[in-house]
Amino acid sequence: MFRPLRGGPVVKHILLIGFGLVMLYPLLWMISSSLKPEELIFRQPGLWPSEVTLENYTEGWTALKHPFGYYLWNSAVVTALSVVANLVACSLAAYAFARLNFPLKKLWFAIMLGTIMLPHHVVIVPQYIMFSQLDLINTIWPLVMPKVLATDAFFIFLMVQFIRTLPRELDEAAEIDGAGYWRIFIRVVMPLCVPALATTAIFTFIWTWNDFLSQLLYLNNPDNFTVPVALRTFLDSSGESSWGPMFAMSIIALGPIFGFFLAGQKYLIRGVATTGLK
Repeated sequence: MFRPLRGGPVVKHILLIGFGLVMLYPLLWMISSSLKPEELIFRQPGLWPSEVTLENYTEGWTALKHPFGYYLWNSAVVTALSVVANLVACSLAAYAFARLNFPLKKLWFAIMLGTIMLPHHVVIVPQYIMFSQLDLINTIWPLVMPKVLATDAFFIFLMVQFIRTLPRELDEAAEIDGAGYWRIFIRVVMPLCVPALATTAIFTFIWTWNDFLSQLLYLNNPDNFTVPVALRTFLDSSGESSWGPMFAMSIIALGPIFGFFLAGQKYLIRGVATTGLK
């Protein structure tokens, strides 16, 4: 029989740390580049800057039509509305699929799951035509309205699987006390679904905050630009790109993502771990 190698856990942790550093290298390089004078960014590609300056941050903050905080606020509004809409709409749809009985329930559930395999690029053209006919282009509603209509089947499926792990005896006890479907949903099911709700909120926040294609497609007025679209304006096809300010503002734009993720990390792990147990 083979004996386990001595120091196996140490070797495993060393390998994991090395792999983590490789994964973090692009982020570390961007942080380093944001602190370098712009003429040294590609001349000295190492991580340790020979000259440190905060000019990229001060210049990047005021380089566009509005201060960069203006675009952070636009992204915050779109992201907050998307998170709230997804939590409400997806939780209602998930509760219906997990607890209620209605005609063709399995068929509708299968159709809902089938939309997960539908690429976003397939529906973006008919969506654009529809929103254009509704005169909603260059507003935030094309970015928020799909969330209100519970179009993110992944989160519905995640919540359905989580709700199915909850004992039905809780619903039956609430029914004996005279509670209806709405009261059971609000007072019994939702408080127990905090991990699934937190997982949905975190993923919705990250995906919406980082979404570039949809925001570039629907937001044409610089007054409505969000962070990803605003960062794109630092790049110029003629070769006069402002790399330093763009890296600096990219670091600032990552702050809300890290903060939101760290705040709900324990709920995220618990929500993903309990999905699919039943």
